[in-house]
Amino acid sequence: MDAADLRIFEAVARLGGMNRAAAELNTVQSNVTARIRLLEKELEAPLFHRHSKGVALTDAGRRLLPYATRIEHLLRDARSAVADDGHPKGSLTVGALETTAALRLSSHLSSYVAQFPEVDLILRTGTTQELINDVLDRRLEGAFVCAPVDHPDLHQRHAFREELAILTSPSIQNLDALFREAEARIVVLRAGCSYRQRLEDLLAQRGILSLRRLEFGTLEAIVGCVAAGLGVTLLPKSIIGSVTRDHDLTVHSLPKGQGRVETIFIHRRDAYISSALKAFLRRVCVSTKSAVAAE
Repeated sequence: MDAADLRIFEAVARLGGMNRAAAELNTVQSNVTARIRLLEKELEAPLFHRHSKGVALTDAGRRLLPYATRIEHLLRDARSAVADDGHPKGSLTVGALETTAALRLSSHLSSYVAQFPEVDLILRTGTTQELINDVLDRRLEGAFVCAPVDHPDLHQRHAFREELAILTSPSIQNLDALFREAEARIVVLRAGCSYRQRLEDLLAQRGILSLRRLEFGTLEAIVGCVAAGLGVTLLPKSIIGSVTRDHDLTVHSLPKGQGRVETIFIHRRDAYISSALKAFLRRVCVSTKSAVAAE
């Protein structure tokens, strides 16, 4: 058994078929089939159930798959480490909350791209849960998400501190009026958004257990619906001016200690940290450290 055998095994397991694995690996199906049979003979255990639509892992195959995946990632990291001469270049794919991208990152990204023109920077936005999953599955090298995050495979560092506030239409004069309602309509991003969860928890703590949810994909749509009186939402205070200037809204500060939230940067503990990512973290996280401490 060697790394090449495990790479073929991982491709077949992931794609669910010998033909599909052969196409991805740029070889012929007969070669893939032969290598899998030799691997099964060496390990003295069948790794796949064959059926008309492809293959499915046996119990032994499921036990082997995590090791094959880990070795594939190690080999990929090894190639990256050898090619990395300490000068930031190549592809860098990171993620961020939509609010973080809109409010906090634009100036950092602009200066980073100007300083390191050989880096192909890709920024993807999503909810906290989506971004965590993408980092764990190695689709992102790292991401800015809302704390807390408790996962043994993730390393985290503080990046920004936000103060949250509830936004309502002008018809709601204060939070007491909102909290007296038996039911609340909230205007939020899709499930997995940390601000959505915080708003739901806050309302539940006030006895509002009946919620009607309106889900939208952009901050602009959320703010427009809140201004129209369709519901309430929760957003960082620092972003409110940039997305609410064209709307008549009321901003309600939360009680002391309930509105503060940390934005952290996460990446896999076992992943190779490229020079491009190191330079990015020095620019964003280190440059904001003093600002966070001063707040």
